[in-house]
Amino acid sequence: MNFFTYLIQEHKQISALLLQHINLTFLSVVAAVIIGVPIGILISHFKKANKTVLGIANTIQAIPSMALLGFLIPFLGIGVVPSVFMVVLYSLLPIIKNTFTSIEGINPQMIEAAEGIGLTKLQILFKIQIPMALPIIMAGIRISAVTAVGLMTIAAFVGAGGLGFLVFSGIRTANTNQILAGAIPACILALFIDWTAAIIEKIVVPKGISGNIGKNKVTFLQKLVLLVCFALFTFGIGKTIFERYIATPEKTVTVASKDYTEQIILGNMLAELIENNTDIKVNRKFALGGTKVIFGALQSGEVDMYMEYTGTIFADMLKHDPITENVNSKDVYEISKQELEKNYDMYVGNELPFNNTYRLAVKKDFAQKYNINTISDLIPLSKNLVISPTFEFTNKRDGLPGVMDRYNGLKFKDVVSIDGALRYQALDNNESHIIDAFATDGLLATYDLKVLEDDKEFFLPYHAVPLVRRDILNKYPSLKNIADSLDNILTDDVMRELNNQVDTLKREPQEVAHEFLLKNGLLKK
Repeated sequence: MNFFTYLIQEHKQISALLLQHINLTFLSVVAAVIIGVPIGILISHFKKANKTVLGIANTIQAIPSMALLGFLIPFLGIGVVPSVFMVVLYSLLPIIKNTFTSIEGINPQMIEAAEGIGLTKLQILFKIQIPMALPIIMAGIRISAVTAVGLMTIAAFVGAGGLGFLVFSGIRTANTNQILAGAIPACILALFIDWTAAIIEKIVVPKGISGNIGKNKVTFLQKLVLLVCFALFTFGIGKTIFERYIATPEKTVTVASKDYTEQIILGNMLAELIENNTDIKVNRKFALGGTKVIFGALQSGEVDMYMEYTGTIFADMLKHDPITENVNSKDVYEISKQELEKNYDMYVGNELPFNNTYRLAVKKDFAQKYNINTISDLIPLSKNLVISPTFEFTNKRDGLPGVMDRYNGLKFKDVVSIDGALRYQALDNNESHIIDAFATDGLLATYDLKVLEDDKEFFLPYHAVPLVRRDILNKYPSLKNIADSLDNILTDDVMRELNNQVDTLKREPQEVAHEFLLKNGLLKK
């Protein structure tokens, strides 16, 4: 499939995400202007505060955007609020600094002359300082606006939507068309916003101050474009407010997923089963990041239900040590269910048959050359080998740290953490020797990799189970057994094939999930 075919097939999704991105960006920039310009004016009049304020703004600018967003999630939750808050923080520096610098740069003799003819400080501010400073203030706003478009792609990480959804999904599945479908509209949007800001600058900057008096005229077409943009922005914000705070609430639950293929497929299955078998509407929030993000959203009430894995519950959430606790698959499920339901007021559903446990994988020619079949076989070679695991696997106790503890002597030359399909590409390009993989990864077959035997039986079982907040289950009892119809159907081989259709054949997870449910007679309509 070429890029233009992809655009035609997915034009509805791309258009919807583009509109989301526009609304989020405009909301952030408007908020940044409302906050930043007054702060810039204040510090230009209160000299002692300018170093402190600019220092704080500079410090925020130096914080990695993903780190800042991760820090905000526990306080602001997921969705629009943390995304807009983050972009506003990053947008403040150019606006504050340009406002302060432009007012400071006005000739003092002009201010003295204004005072001499009896103008008050407020009159001087609005009649002289702000008009004189407008060209530089607008330059700061334009920089912030363009930057905001790029930063807002991260909003998809916390379920706020926007073009970042396509970019992240494309990176995860190595789908170039999907990456371009998100990146190219974002670039065009950035240029359009800069052009729009230039028109606004022509309107607000007094003609006598602008250096291009003849070119300062705004055409009818430019005014029309501004009017349409304002109307679309107002409509988008109004629609969001109406749907969230005014519209009569329906029976609705929010189903979420983590940010990789299998989770998004399972999330779509769960959503379709709910809508098909009950009168409940589903709000879908897929690709929300890792375990901490999505489980935190479940605890805070922003997510009602999602599919988790027994091994993750046992080791990550409940902090059991897979090294010291000798447990079998049944024990892991029973302990996870009992403790999670008791300590977190959640309901843990029945586990599905497929086991998406962790595995280590290498290229087949590499395995044949060194006669590697088990993880233990890596120990003599490990000091010269590079492993490229996911970020989560790198830091999990039942991930890389635990593997290196259990397999004494397993010490790698370097650990280069890479998420999604990129780690498969790194292995295929001989940039690493080993990767972690899920047992049901479709890309294992695509890249024809050798899965190493876990000969010391370290890895925990990872059977999928639905997690539902207890208050939601009490409100909608029909959700309790909603995923039971997948039992005995969703085996390792079946799940691997479904993942492969998305990762290799580049099909949409929603389409793959729907087709599977339809084929197995699990949809009534």
